Amino acid sequence: MTGISAMVFGMRTSRVMKIGILAITDGGKRLAADLATKMPEAQVLPQEGGVAQILAEHWRELDGFVCIMATGIVVRAIAPLLQGKTNDPCVVVLDEKGRHVVSLLSGHLGGGNDLARQVAVLSGGEPVITTASDTLGLVPLDLWARAQNLVCKSKEGLTQASAKLVNSGSLRIFSEVAIASLPQGLVEVGGPEPADIVISPYLGDYGTAVVFRPKNLVVGVGCNRGTPVMELRQACDELFSDQGLSQLSIRNLASIDVKQDEVALLAFAKEQGWRLEFFSKEELNRVEGVTVSVAALRNVGVIGVAEPAALLSAQSNDLLVGKRKWHNVTMAVARVNCTLSEQDPALQNI
Repeated sequence: MTGISAMVFGMRTSRVMKIGILAITDGGKRLAADLATKMPEAQVLPQEGGVAQILAEHWRELDGFVCIMATGIVVRAIAPLLQGKTNDPCVVVLDEKGRHVVSLLSGHLGGGNDLARQVAVLSGGEPVITTASDTLGLVPLDLWARAQNLVCKSKEGLTQASAKLVNSGSLRIFSEVAIASLPQGLVEVGGPEPADIVISPYLGDYGTAVVFRPKNLVVGVGCNRGTPVMELRQACDELFSDQGLSQLSIRNLASIDVKQDEVALLAFAKEQGWRLEFFSKEELNRVEGVTVSVAALRNVGVIGVAEPAALLSAQSNDLLVGKRKWHNVTMAVARVNCTLSEQDPALQNI
């Protein structure tokens, strides 16, 4: 992978994007072939059928398209395929000389702006970016939040906050996650009352502020063999409701390795979209400062499961919620030590 490709494609995603290149003129086809040799995971799409048919056939399997043709052709071809910016692949359009490279669709979340910049470098042309935050030099709020592992349940609120950032030039942000640095346009304040954006795992009334949930909580889980998945679900709901915490902040579940085949635990994690992390008896018994469980020592030979598993997975000593027991289930919550920064954490060591 070239240095340019590694930088551009690593900026918005943790994987290389799959790109399809499509051209219709002889000059465009020559440029397409040249780009394909320089771009990772890019392919020139076979010329079977018209532009609309080709795009439709590959619309769901590729992350983006580079179309070397008139913009009007592409607009008419993709119109029936559009669903929304969170689902649509990005589309970049350029002329066969590579002079003007237009980010046409999904510029932010889909990576179209970065793709247009990369193609412009390779073609010797100029990227044409029309998204307001980019033209004003402000942070794209949705991309920054995603890079910091923040979740906003309200799409409407995120859109309104992004618009306010563009219109006013700044947003006030209150965070219960440590802040190392903030990108241009975001200004830290000392409390939630004056904030436009609140970053917190805690439920509450934050007025008109848009709330982002940090993915910084790990739920340690112990359970008896054959526990119903409903009991796991109810225990988690009750625990988070009583503690005033949002389940949107759960990063993952953690348990002992003898539970790797526990059907209900696997099903619960899958239905919620949480990954599972398992630890051996030896690892769990090395954790200090946890509540010793007589039952766990007797049954599986460990000082505990929920608390030490949560702490090990979070890689911290911050036990936010100590072990709580139900009939067949024990749960505890540990907090991950994370920090918000101006740039994507994946790029900080590059």
